[in-house]
Amino acid sequence: MFQYRGKTIWMTLDEVANPQHTALIVVDMQTDFCAPEGVFAQNGIDISMYPSMISRLDKLMGQARRVGVPVIYLLMTQLKGGEADSPAQIRFNMRLHQGTRLQPGPLEYTQDGSAGQAVISALTPQSGDLVVKKYRSSGFWGTNLDMILRSMNRKTVVVTGCTTEGCVESTARDALFADYYVVVPEDGVASDDQAQHEASLLLMRHRFDMTTCEELVNTWEVARHG
Repeated sequence: MFQYRGKTIWMTLDEVANPQHTALIVVDMQTDFCAPEGVFAQNGIDISMYPSMISRLDKLMGQARRVGVPVIYLLMTQLKGGEADSPAQIRFNMRLHQGTRLQPGPLEYTQDGSAGQAVISALTPQSGDLVVKKYRSSGFWGTNLDMILRSMNRKTVVVTGCTTEGCVESTARDALFADYYVVVPEDGVASDDQAQHEASLLLMRHRFDMTTCEELVNTWEVARHG
């Protein structure tokens, strides 16, 4: 750490991601996005990046729970009557996978209360975990995520999940704008588009603390025995 104009700035991963002030954000690991029976896979969207990432993320989440890092799930949500879908948001939906999916028009996914909205079975929330519904790409837009983090005195967020270039990067950027330190494990995020995934990682490497799930697990293990 170093001092600048009377302020202390954390620099190393063990400082930035100290379990005492860190929360783990799990973005949109939902059936409709990540599972073979979900809406995306059923519409021909490539979900092949997810299985290997899920196993790494599961280990990271387990370590977070062991060291007292809160696990907060973000759930992309569509209201059944489409009340939260503005014309601009519908147009955005239609552009996301234009030309690559089977169903014409906007996709309907993660409807509130549906099986597709649920977190995939491999990463089911456990007792003590928190769940925040969201209606836009960023977990901070129109939700109580910021209030929860500040109430728990969290200064750093580790952002994981999907998709890298979409809801992950949007949440990471808004976290920084809300004055949180941001850590992104590169192998703890994934996408249905490899090129956009790599492009997003390139951008985020110049903005956030980038690491791996294993490095975070090891960092938290050292802190645990501290």
